[in-house]
Amino acid sequence: MSDECLERIVQELAERIGEGDMKKLLVVVDMQNDFVDGSLGTKEAKEIVANVVDKIKDAREEETDIIFTRDTHQENYLSTREGRKLPVVHCIEGTHGWEIVGALKPYVTKVLDKPTFGSTVLAHFASRREYTDIELVGLCTDICVISNALLLKAALPEANISVDASCCAGVTPESHEAALTTMQMCQIEILR
Repeated sequence: MSDECLERIVQELAERIGEGDMKKLLVVVDMQNDFVDGSLGTKEAKEIVANVVDKIKDAREEETDIIFTRDTHQENYLSTREGRKLPVVHCIEGTHGWEIVGALKPYVTKVLDKPTFGSTVLAHFASRREYTDIELVGLCTDICVISNALLLKAALPEANISVDASCCAGVTPESHEAALTTMQMCQIEILR
């Protein structure tokens, strides 16, 4: 992605959020139908939806900025590197599985589509906005949550980056816990 394209996307995000003095950000990672009860869904993912709704409601009351990320693939997914490593069709743009889960839809105002696990656009945007507190929730702890948490930590090393374990689920409970341990070792606060 060119610097010009990156700047345009970051500017569009800033326009959607507005220019306030808010220094707190909640990132809702990939809470999409395919990850909750679709092709890659798990019972643990279903179990966190109510917690994520509560987290979003609290953030709105505190006037915290909120961004949703959305895993976004195209029809050729199975021929991509990721598709060859994880040959399960999911989150194809425009499909039901790609959409944010129904319980969260009323709260979606800003969405960042991302073609891979972590979003450098999100990290660049957060850095430009100079957020001091960033919390992540969502799916999957061991893939997209950890990827974005580490990118944000690299972009904003002095910011307080946290992950609410009760609002995340991994591919398995074991990989969820392993990802939380790894993030904690990288000075990302784990809320339990």
